[in-house]
Amino acid sequence: MTNSEYTRTFKVWDTPLRLFHWLLVLAISIAFLSSDDDSPIASWHMVAGWSAAALLAFRLIWGFVGGEHARFVNFIRPTAIATHARDLLAGHPRRSVGHNPLGAIAVVALIGLTGIVIWSGSSVAAGGMDKDLHEALAYSLLALIGLHVGAVLLMSLLTGENLVRAMISGRKKNSLYPNVREARGPGLFAALLGAAAIVLAIIAIVMVDPTAFAPQQRHSHHGSHEERD
Repeated sequence: MTNSEYTRTFKVWDTPLRLFHWLLVLAISIAFLSSDDDSPIASWHMVAGWSAAALLAFRLIWGFVGGEHARFVNFIRPTAIATHARDLLAGHPRRSVGHNPLGAIAVVALIGLTGIVIWSGSSVAAGGMDKDLHEALAYSLLALIGLHVGAVLLMSLLTGENLVRAMISGRKKNSLYPNVREARGPGLFAALLGAAAIVLAIIAIVMVDPTAFAPQQRHSHHGSHEERD
């Protein structure tokens, strides 16, 4: 982004939130690509799942102390869903500086379902759950991600703004949001809490599974799919 482009934009998404978003994309991608026993990265499956768990711990804390538009209270607005859905069906949805009302539902659903998939994967590894249920949950997550990506692309088309680019740069165009100020960023205390959430999550995970973050060679079970988390 050039200096002139930068001055014509304003800050929306804080850096830790954007790092969380793309690292979770990476972790989930690796989890799916490593889910088959014969995958060349099969040994990274559990590492990816547990890494996603640590990221979720951060996001839950960040939803209360993070930047302005990262906070749950600023984008979870049940009363605005009906109006947004009506505008969307009419083909003229209003632009939202942060997450729109339906996007907020997607955020909560993705966080929740990712957590359930991780829990089911750890249960499979511990021998307490059938692998088929874990796989069904994992594919449900994949379907929800596909719906989320499709919705982001559709909203980008209908509103004339590149939402993917905004989540990369953290900024949106002033011309699309006249008189909107820069979003309040997270403070030092928030950063410390976010870091503590990750550290404590990693400690808790290692207590449950000492080899959680060490790539583990998996053995094939008659060519079936290994657990996903």
